[in-house]
Amino acid sequence: MKQLGKIFLILSCIAAAVLLVSVLMQQPALYKPLAVLTAVCLAIGLGAVDFLKGYRYTACIIAAVVAGMMYPEAFKNWGGVNLRDKTLILVIIQLVMFGMGTHMSLKDFSGIATTGKGVLVGLFCHFSIMPLMGLLLTKVFHFEPEIAAGIILIGSCSSGLASNVMVYLARANLVLSVIVTAMATMVAPFLTPLLMKTLAGTLIEVKFIDMMIEIIKIVLVPIGAALLHDYLKRASATQKRIINIICMFCILWILAIIFFLQKNTAGALQQSIILSGFFAGAVIAGVVYHFLYTRFPKIDNIMPVISMFGIIYFTTVTTAAGRDNLMKVGLLLFLASAIHNAAGYFFGYWLSRLFGIDKNSSRTIAFEVGLQNGGMASGIAGSMGKLGTVGLAAAVFSPWMNISGSILANYWRRRPVKDLPAKKLESDVYVPG
Repeated sequence: MKQLGKIFLILSCIAAAVLLVSVLMQQPALYKPLAVLTAVCLAIGLGAVDFLKGYRYTACIIAAVVAGMMYPEAFKNWGGVNLRDKTLILVIIQLVMFGMGTHMSLKDFSGIATTGKGVLVGLFCHFSIMPLMGLLLTKVFHFEPEIAAGIILIGSCSSGLASNVMVYLARANLVLSVIVTAMATMVAPFLTPLLMKTLAGTLIEVKFIDMMIEIIKIVLVPIGAALLHDYLKRASATQKRIINIICMFCILWILAIIFFLQKNTAGALQQSIILSGFFAGAVIAGVVYHFLYTRFPKIDNIMPVISMFGIIYFTTVTTAAGRDNLMKVGLLLFLASAIHNAAGYFFGYWLSRLFGIDKNSSRTIAFEVGLQNGGMASGIAGSMGKLGTVGLAAAVFSPWMNISGSILANYWRRRPVKDLPAKKLESDVYVPG
């Protein structure tokens, strides 16, 4: 496998050399496919180099951006399927979140009692520094309203599992990281629409209830299904029987919604009934997935890969949809992403220290603040039908967050905090990646 990676690495170097020549000769018919070929070969080839293999996922995201920029028309429709369809976007983002959720556990919430102060500080810093910094950047760079709203949106989203990976690499407080990520995810359906309404309400129309419901569908429903699967792993025979009975009622409820209730209700009541159908679907999905897990235990290892491909899909389609905007503001947007991200690390760390948090936990909070859930931001933008404008910031910010996070994690790993307690982290906490 390493040998194959080396071949792709050599191919990427050759393609890059030919690409440079084609650019100098001003041959767009050549440099477009060569740019994509270089990026794809590099993403595959990085696996052959031990100290670079951690950047392979980031390289895949960059390859997706290059493909979307070079061939935007190719990522509008495939086989008659509209790749920007709201329903398709919702299904894929739910798969992404479910894949992330399969590596969360109900036990993740058990450490709140011992890490309460760190969790509160982490949540406060996350949902204050990043949205406010996003707002400040929109004032400084004067982006168009919908692109500016996208910067505030990604700043208002919860942290993702990438922060857990970086904390693990940095040998910081992994338990605190997992709990803050879990809690930020749980409160996002309320805080994200609230922040968007407050900070971006003059830029785009923000319907608080509608956005809250969309985030519940995007985040809580798939993660709830994944946590039900986790519960069933340890449930007794009686508990499993009860869940199966509930699952049967959920199937009946969804059938009732489809054939009777959806047609005979309207307005807020209809919205509530449909949302209840999504939660019923989460129960069914959790039970079905657990059934598959009992037959194919390795399926849990496949789900993060599906999540990765889902995020690559979002990145490609978003870049293609917003190509014209990226050509105009791409450089400024990248600069904004670097400042936004760096501010999260800086203020996350030093505000934590100001609140009396120890150095290792402050490093953890720095990652929790600086790293946002780009998939969630893309999903929300897609549900609004504004993937090419509001979703643009997520497409630019996400690759940089992975690069900067890896660099900072390795820097801190080489400079461990002195006089750490000898107690090891709980072995039952999952380490992503």
